[in-house]
Amino acid sequence: MAKVGMQLLKKGQKGIIRAVFSRIGLMTVMLLLHFALFFAAFFWLGEQYLPHFYTLEVLISLGSILYLINSSAIDPSAKITWLIVLMLMPVFGGLLLIYSRSDLGHRALKKRIQTLVDETEFKIPQNEEALETLRGENPGGAALAQYLRSKGGFPVYSGCDVTYFPSGESKFEALLRELEEAHDFIFLEYFIVDEGEMWGRILEILARKAAEGVDVRLIYDGTCEFTTLSHDYPKRLSKLGIQCRVFSPVTPFISTHYNYRDHRKILVIDGKTAFTGGINLADEYINAVKKHGHWKDTAVMIRGAAVKSFTLLFLQMWCIQDRNPDFSAYLAAETESYASAGYVIPYADCPLDEDKVGERVYMDLLNRAQKFVHVMTPYLILDGELETALKFAAERGVEVALILPGIPDMKTPYALAKTHYPSLLASGVKIYEYTPGFVHAKVFSCDGREAVVGTINLDYRSLYHHFECAAYLCGTGCIAEIEADFADTLEKCREVTSDSLKKGNPITWLRGIFMKAAAPLL
Repeated sequence: MAKVGMQLLKKGQKGIIRAVFSRIGLMTVMLLLHFALFFAAFFWLGEQYLPHFYTLEVLISLGSILYLINSSAIDPSAKITWLIVLMLMPVFGGLLLIYSRSDLGHRALKKRIQTLVDETEFKIPQNEEALETLRGENPGGAALAQYLRSKGGFPVYSGCDVTYFPSGESKFEALLRELEEAHDFIFLEYFIVDEGEMWGRILEILARKAAEGVDVRLIYDGTCEFTTLSHDYPKRLSKLGIQCRVFSPVTPFISTHYNYRDHRKILVIDGKTAFTGGINLADEYINAVKKHGHWKDTAVMIRGAAVKSFTLLFLQMWCIQDRNPDFSAYLAAETESYASAGYVIPYADCPLDEDKVGERVYMDLLNRAQKFVHVMTPYLILDGELETALKFAAERGVEVALILPGIPDMKTPYALAKTHYPSLLASGVKIYEYTPGFVHAKVFSCDGREAVVGTINLDYRSLYHHFECAAYLCGTGCIAEIEADFADTLEKCREVTSDSLKKGNPITWLRGIFMKAAAPLL
């Protein structure tokens, strides 16, 4: 029988399900209100007022359309969605557009994060020797490093040790061992935390380490409050000596940042070891419970100077509400230099600016690839730019292969992914579905010399609406292991072809067609 570990909640005491008012939810409410207003105007105002009502609709629609056309901050695919919304409900659609573009409720958050980033993004200096060596070995990789440095102050590191984990189980075993070695601090930042075997065994170690005087801190996303954890969970952890902060608790109708979730997965131990990847702290990620067949996920463990960047990323999120935060004590941790070849760049993507860093990195790898690009992703909801980049790479002779879930976790994203299949297949992109279950890994591997492992999916949420992180790897020894894992996973997949698409479920196909118009809001 598996060891469950420490539990702070009684069975059935997890967060109470509450209404989730995302932008798509608000759009539905606005649509109903618009029809109610239309019928009220028709039956109650009388014929003499109807021309005035129609004139108001036209003026609001015209103003909204002109705003969309001239706005460079809105993705072209999202503009199409908004045009459909305005077509269906000119009055309330315009109001919804104003509401969602107003920064209501997260102006202070945006300002604070920007201030923190401005104050701290260049706290870690760039080792010029590492950058110059990379430039000599891989000019394209060096250009990408220069971009990441300019957009977030992310340095390139050499002399780091990188371990790749092809499953949640293998990461979990290593994570427990590393936690036992902690002496100074443990920082955890995760999108999902759920009580069970995985979190219970981790929590046992955290509580013991906190009692020994180790600085233990946890950040989890606010959506956990209505999916997995109780509202008072931070207080329960504080009794164990663990500091806990909830990122952006959901408050319906109060703010516009429901989509701006903390989707990052970061674990830092003593400033010397860091983990990132797709694996959250819940039992399905280690296959202790089965939700959608076998759960395929990946992660990396990094040792060396690159850990400083993950330490900084965590502290930036932790100190959003703090005044005059001092990171120096944690960034001063001495790190070992390893003989391992290659380069590492930990980086992050923030949805509160106009820089789509996560997407730009993926597109750079696609545009520079000469032989192959191998991708594992749970979702495929693409904007025009990324879809074009995938197709163009395949059309110029690069082997572009995507592994996606065979058993979906959600019907709508699964259906939306299939709407991209015909166009991608026609350009020569190879698509495979993992038959044993659900692929949650976020892996890009290019030409056997570059790779990205992190939290960034190929969908609008990751690329536009979430806080994300990843590690760019160039020439590291684990890239061969990433490729071996891709090949092994491929053996468990079915290939998608034009013929197999014709035999697919027509309901899934129709769902994807109808929901594609709202994809940027999902």
